[in-house]
Amino acid sequence: MNTAVIGAGGWGTTLAILLAERGHAVTLWARDEKFAEELTRTRENRLYLPDIPLAPSIEITHDSTALAAKELYVFALPTQATREVAIELSSHISHDAGVYISASKGIEGTTLSRVTQILQETLGIESGRTVALSGPSHAEEVARGVATAIVVASEENSVAREVQNAFFLPYFRVYSSSDVVGVEIAGALKNVIAICAGITDGAGFGDNTKAALMTRGLAEIRRLGIALGAEEHTFSGLAGLGDLVVTCASKHSRNRFVGEQIGRGRLLQDVLGEMKMVAEGVSSTSSAWNLAQLHKIEMPIVHETYKILFEGKDPREATNDLMTRNPKSERW
Repeated sequence: MNTAVIGAGGWGTTLAILLAERGHAVTLWARDEKFAEELTRTRENRLYLPDIPLAPSIEITHDSTALAAKELYVFALPTQATREVAIELSSHISHDAGVYISASKGIEGTTLSRVTQILQETLGIESGRTVALSGPSHAEEVARGVATAIVVASEENSVAREVQNAFFLPYFRVYSSSDVVGVEIAGALKNVIAICAGITDGAGFGDNTKAALMTRGLAEIRRLGIALGAEEHTFSGLAGLGDLVVTCASKHSRNRFVGEQIGRGRLLQDVLGEMKMVAEGVSSTSSAWNLAQLHKIEMPIVHETYKILFEGKDPREATNDLMTRNPKSERW
């Protein structure tokens, strides 16, 4: 299968490696021309995925014309850049055939769109040909062959199964789903909860606090997802509970790292200014807060995380405000 991976960060590079190992013809497109030349020369992504060799069969390019006539397009870009890049590449991408996969985990800030919706709008393709790929899958581990399970979701079961087969490897198990909304909402909002989990770590709270945060955070994600049309069971699966656990606990989690630094008293802009990779949860916190307001969904953890990130609220004050709310049934 002729495939293109658009975005040469750590995750895009990893997915290109997986697809090449699966036997597909892979083109890895980098937005920065000099970076594409460096990857071609060194056959290694030293900036985002060091010490992992790129197979000789992977074509690396900045040339947009190399993206024509592919059967599978994988978009592995920061969410907030996806629309701009998709518009930029639109005239070079096949629109009348193929499958279009979002490997990003975020919600666009200006429109509150999910990434599959962005691809549909910018490329003019039907929703049934877009796929959301998500689940607990840090690139640093997947690229080294660590056993991993993910989920791919499409409105068309045949398309989900096609993508499932395209990525399936002995160490990379792929499940299929028809709940695109649930998979994308879970993937985006777990990053918000991971920031908050990192804040509790940095501020010196304990395991009890973090466990409560993760559990009630998942309840908020589920609440919003169902309001948007998602299926409840998705939030107990790989895109929901699975990804939430790994992102809140892992040393590889950029979102948890951001929260931890803020919990230690650092300013958000200083933390982000030192990072070479994007922490999607920062922008998704604002998007989630806006969605909650729009749909009148109670999301107190998201609300307090928003105040900490964007209004400078003290994490201990936010924790106290969460803990002293009126008693409720756990079901809600």
